[in-house]
Amino acid sequence: MKSFKRTAMIMAAGALFLSACGEEEVDEAQGEEAADADTAEENDDEEADGGESEVSSYPNEDLLVDTDWVEDHLEDDDVVFVDMRDEGFEGGHIPGAVNITWQELNDMDHGVDGFILGPDEYEEKIEELGISDDTTVIAYGDGTGTGPARLFYGLDYYGHDDVRILNGGFNAWNSEGRELSSEPAEPEAGSFTAEADESTTVDLDYVEASIDDEDSVLLDVRSEEEYAGEDVRTERGGHIPGAVNLPWGETLEDGDIEYLKEAEELKALFEDHGVTPEEEEIIVYCQTNVRAAHTYYVLNLLGFDNVVAYEGSWSEWGNNPDVPIDNPSGDDEEDEE
Repeated sequence: MKSFKRTAMIMAAGALFLSACGEEEVDEAQGEEAADADTAEENDDEEADGGESEVSSYPNEDLLVDTDWVEDHLEDDDVVFVDMRDEGFEGGHIPGAVNITWQELNDMDHGVDGFILGPDEYEEKIEELGISDDTTVIAYGDGTGTGPARLFYGLDYYGHDDVRILNGGFNAWNSEGRELSSEPAEPEAGSFTAEADESTTVDLDYVEASIDDEDSVLLDVRSEEEYAGEDVRTERGGHIPGAVNLPWGETLEDGDIEYLKEAEELKALFEDHGVTPEEEEIIVYCQTNVRAAHTYYVLNLLGFDNVVAYEGSWSEWGNNPDVPIDNPSGDDEEDEE
């Protein structure tokens, strides 16, 4: 457009030169206004697509959704919203959501507290929620807490690769004045196949062998008091020798609503504790692999492909007299062995 006008000005008579210049200035101004309008329209489109800027900075951004995304997919037949709250579901929930707690997906007859249900029982529970092998599962709790993360871990362990978490959970949804339902969910049974992926988890013997492995990082995500042996919830207190401590809740923003911290802040947080994607393996644990499941999820969100969870966690380790512990509090006579 502009090159054409410049050619025209060269060819035009001198009497028309000033007029042509004036037209060019008008056209340029109009072009700038049009460009500004296009930019504004693009920004509006991004906002309409679900607050993309809020979740797009994470390497595996598809694992996290926001409230706009949920609003846009409420009627999707292949999406199931799972409310993981212990209470409050009957008083109001995201329309169409089903409800289950992480405790209901644990094996209460297992010798170690917190172990996940076996494949047959887990499969049955998941199918009752209307989840099939090709379902997109959106899990939420009060915030971005441990309940939905435990479901993420469990489904990941049993081979389901499309599980996402609502950032900010129910509290984010409710704080924005979005639609609530008190109707009980009556989903049709799904068709789910539970096939354990053992690459996602490790056992006690594996962890013990990893203590002196320089290529492995043991990450204890319990509280500082539990790690130090001051808050004892098993026969012995303390932590696995060599483990570093990063309480799981430090991944959340401060405030009334539990949002995840931004990606760069999370990366820096883990790096400060020696947890990087370059490590050969990162083993996360807590008391019963519920809090650790949250860290497992966050590290997956950040693009780590080297993270595994110790399912038995401290509930198993702290009750076993034959494995070593470190107890900074000095309250346990069996510190060294």
